[in-house]
Order: sequence, then C-alpha cells, then structure tokens
Amino acid sequence: MSSPEAATDVVVTDEPVRRVARRTAPKWESEARDRIRSGIRRFSRPLNDLVERDANEGDTRLLITDFLCDVLGYDKYADLTTEYQVRGEFADYGVRIDKELVAFIEVKRVATKLTTRHLRQVEMYGVNEGVEWIILTNGARWQVYHLSGGLPVEVQLAIEVDLLGSESIAQKSEKLFYLTRESLKRRQIDELWQKKRATSPTSLANIILSENVASAVRKELRRQTGHSIGDDEITQLLRDTVIRPECLIQ
Repeated sequence: MSSPEAATDVVVTDEPVRRVARRTAPKWESEARDRIRSGIRRFSRPLNDLVERDANEGDTRLLITDFLCDVLGYDKYADLTTEYQVRGEFADYGVRIDKELVAFIEVKRVATKLTTRHLRQVEMYGVNEGVEWIILTNGARWQVYHLSGGLPVEVQLAIEVDLLGSESIAQKSEKLFYLTRESLKRRQIDELWQKKRATSPTSLANIILSENVASAVRKELRRQTGHSIGDDEITQLLRDTVIRPECLIQ
C-alpha cells in the first residue's frame, strides 16, 4: 500500500499582486556614490596622519585638493580656482561648474575647530560675488552653508559631516553626495536645502504660532477642560512657555 501524498492547500484570490516599485539610480549617481564610499575609506589614513602630526594649513589644503578631485569629482584645472580674488581678498577656492561660480571653500588647518569667525570671513566673499553656497572645512569636518540674498543676509547650515566621526560610511557618503560635481551641477542641493528649511525649528515655530493652530488649540482646550481663552493668549503662552527662544529668531 503506497503512502498517501501530503496535501497542499492552494489559495486562489482575485486581488492583484502589488509590486513595490524601487527607484533605480541613474548610472552617474551610482558611480558617484561608489566613488565617495571608496574615497572615504582611502582618505581615512592620510587624514589621521595629518591630525597626528598637527599638519599646517598648506598640507591640509593639498589633501583637500586631492579629495575634491578624486572623491567629489572636480577637475583641478577647469573647476577649481585657488586664491580666488574677491575685492582685494582671497578665498581659498572658487568652485566653477561649466564656467559658473557656484561656491566658495575656506580651508583651515586640520586641527582647527571651525567657528563663526571663519564663517564670517567666507560669508563676505559669497555676498560680494552673489554665491549661494559656502563651504568651511579643515579636511576632516565639512560644513556647507546656504547664503540667502537680500537684507538681512541669512546664513544657515545645510550639511555637516565629519569624515573622522562616528557616523557610518553610508551616512557620511549620503551627505557628501550633494557636494559632488555631478550632484551640484544638477542643483540637487537646492532641493535638499528647501526641505531642510521647511522643517527647520524656526519654520515649525512659525507654524505653531499661526492663527489656524491657535484656533485649533483653543477648541481642543475647551473640549478637554471646559476652559476658554482667546487665540492671542494661547499664542503668547506657546511663545513664552513651549517654544525655545532660539527658534523664534527670524
């Protein structure tokens, strides 16, 4: 007597199979991201060597030039101008893409802690030349600031990455990607900046202090507690007791 075969239940359904569409990155983007990940690993030792011997600004700049070319994809001769003159002063680098000036880079020695004093120096270069993006770096830490037009001038941090920090290579490369020639040429950093600006503490604070939010809070407060106060009083309470003062700075 043969042994019975195991029964298999088959469920038939009319529901369509849902497939999750995955974004396929274009070739240029994949190549740029691969180059960044490889470059972060490759430059880790030279950067640490600079830190250990407290290298001067000139040696730091040599490494940064290599990093800009080998990792971020710039042409040393077509895209980078060292000692870019701005009204009698000199920026360490002017960055051009297709002959258009798109950013200034200010370099400090590898052991230097980047401060607002260094930012103010390169900020004036951007104001005088109408450049939106300014970059501070000591080789290890890279800070990218957006410079708004008009008065008063607004300078806000858009990207910060420490190549010798604790973040993963994937996290570091994701931030550095927006500094590559390929990405900067396509102005992808502008979209990143708009998103960051829209969700900044100042932007969210302004939304919380809007009339619509005050009205919604008043109604919910009355529903939950039976207590009624005016919209103006709610806005003042939010301003004085809920929102951090630094978020109110325009």
